[in-house]
Amino acid sequence: MKITIFGNEYHHDVLPHIQHLAQELIEHGVELQVEESYLSFLSRHQVPFTRNVKAMETPDDTDVALSLGGDGTFLRTSKVVSRHGVPIMGINAGHLGYLTTAHIHQTQEVVDALLSGNYRVEKRSMLQVMSNGHGGFPCALNEVALLRQDTSSMIEVDVLIDGIPLTTYKGDGLLVCTPTGSTAYNLSVGGPVLEPLSRCVVLSPISPHALTMRPVVIRDDATLTITTRSRTALYQLSIDGDSVGLPSGTALTITRAPFEAQVVLLNDYNFASTLRNKLMWGKDNREE
Repeated sequence: MKITIFGNEYHHDVLPHIQHLAQELIEHGVELQVEESYLSFLSRHQVPFTRNVKAMETPDDTDVALSLGGDGTFLRTSKVVSRHGVPIMGINAGHLGYLTTAHIHQTQEVVDALLSGNYRVEKRSMLQVMSNGHGGFPCALNEVALLRQDTSSMIEVDVLIDGIPLTTYKGDGLLVCTPTGSTAYNLSVGGPVLEPLSRCVVLSPISPHALTMRPVVIRDDATLTITTRSRTALYQLSIDGDSVGLPSGTALTITRAPFEAQVVLLNDYNFASTLRNKLMWGKDNREE
């Protein structure tokens, strides 16, 4: 079995736990490799297991990707491996870790699940963004955001669904999010929470100028054509947090990606419990 480790450079306090996890896998015959930049980070901090592993050569040369960090690390990992059909297990070494299935302290549970195959894989839809003349964009597991850039002036976002005009959103921007991303930026702007395996997409306006502009849920096999206009030369396109400036008037086509993110989950994971725990629903804050 070959496992590739991805991680971030922010959480130094968890390095002993990462060493423990890696050593357990190695002792059980797992061949480990590490994302090149993360391997350099671990080596600089003299994490012992790095003396016996090599850097990842190609994204598809692995059975499982381990994302060690928070949701940002998971999203970055998905951009690298999802198009190659590699399953991703998220291990929370960060803060909220909504996309993760275990905590870094659950070393033995993670090792046992990986070695025995005692886990399940959910296929999560992703979004593909295309535009003539502006090169390729990575696919989004969470959301595509059209945002105003460095100005107090609102932007206008024209939306067509399968070529039929829907509306023009005026405000700070527009989110197009997947069910997986419904608990991220979408939730903070008042969008609905969706069950992760739902086959739909949410359009959520950001600080809309008109109060009648509300989130809209559409089927995920629709083709969205979106043109953004701004009083400034550029507006901002953000795909799972990675941003680029595009000229005002640029038209984008957003569709369901031709591949899915394969998310590895421990068998005791379930959607309802995750919502209760991560969003602290049902907590009784009254003083005794």
